Amino acid sequence: MTVLLDDALLDDPRRLQDADAHGLLRAAALAGAQVRSTVEAAAEGGIDRMIGSDRPRALVLLTRPGVGPAGAQLLAALLGPACPVPVVIADVVPGWVGALDVVFAYTDDPGDGVLAESVGLATRRGARVVMAAPEDGPAAQAAAGRALLLPQRVPVPHGLGFARVLAAGLVTLTTLGLLRTDLDALADELDREAERDHPMHESFVNPAKSLALRLADRTPLLWGLDHAATAVAAHGALALASFSGIVADVAGYPQAVIRPALHRAAINATSQADIFADPDDDEGVPPRVLLLAVTQGPVADAARRTASESLRGADVIAPAEEVTGDEAMRAALLAVRFDLAALYLGLAAGRLGGPGIVSPAAL
Repeated sequence: MTVLLDDALLDDPRRLQDADAHGLLRAAALAGAQVRSTVEAAAEGGIDRMIGSDRPRALVLLTRPGVGPAGAQLLAALLGPACPVPVVIADVVPGWVGALDVVFAYTDDPGDGVLAESVGLATRRGARVVMAAPEDGPAAQAAAGRALLLPQRVPVPHGLGFARVLAAGLVTLTTLGLLRTDLDALADELDREAERDHPMHESFVNPAKSLALRLADRTPLLWGLDHAATAVAAHGALALASFSGIVADVAGYPQAVIRPALHRAAINATSQADIFADPDDDEGVPPRVLLLAVTQGPVADAARRTASESLRGADVIAPAEEVTGDEAMRAALLAVRFDLAALYLGLAAGRLGGPGIVSPAAL
């Protein structure tokens, strides 16, 4: 899908502010605050007492529509194959769930009856349950008194809660001793990313604006070079679809290369052989290959070299080149950057009700 971009709007703070009538950019910049408030809510809710530190028989990550599925995928990727307990990702709680298990769930929908049934079953079976959800509705009622409910303390619009689901999951995993990450440092880095992506900064020094410009008039191919990066790519595709109307392909690189037609198109798009070709001669929207890398180490480095040699003109986005920190921090940073890039695209194209070239009434 082609996006007709009013790129001049991106470097005009006044026009950006006028276009962003609902304050979406400011909401996306609250990712660090979402992390802090979620950690505080967990501490005040007595997460140590509610779920303890005993290793569970299994960890169940319940995924509901929205940012939750990509968040669950990322949590599972961060745990990795060395995790000492099985990790199950499911839409509904498995029938075998019991008192030896821990269930983590996230939803933005206060009326999520499916989640309410799952939480009710899990708590009746004696499972330890942590749920990040609105304080009202059937899901919250099912959790009342029997599960730890982490309410939303920093309100953000639907689709901008990835930092919250990640923080809620990370504080749960940390309490269980399954993963260690510095959540205060993560929140601080997300604040710094919001500053780097501030509307006042021009495109050539603003990572989110630069990413938005790279994706305009292209079909994004978001290919992860590791499992954590592929999970972030899934969130990036959700953000692009939600806020800019762009459809993106998501795959891990090993999966991407076994689709010969698309992989060949990606090679052609990143090749310099036809640099003087007339773009009007091409049919459709040309792809833009983004190779995402979160994990570090020999295996990850080898995968990056292989992909870069095959797709020499592809954009490689590796947060480790910009910041120091663990995988959770790098993944969260990249997810927030995609949120802001998608918002910049949507505002500059008029898809979010702004004064861009595309009229909202024409959508």
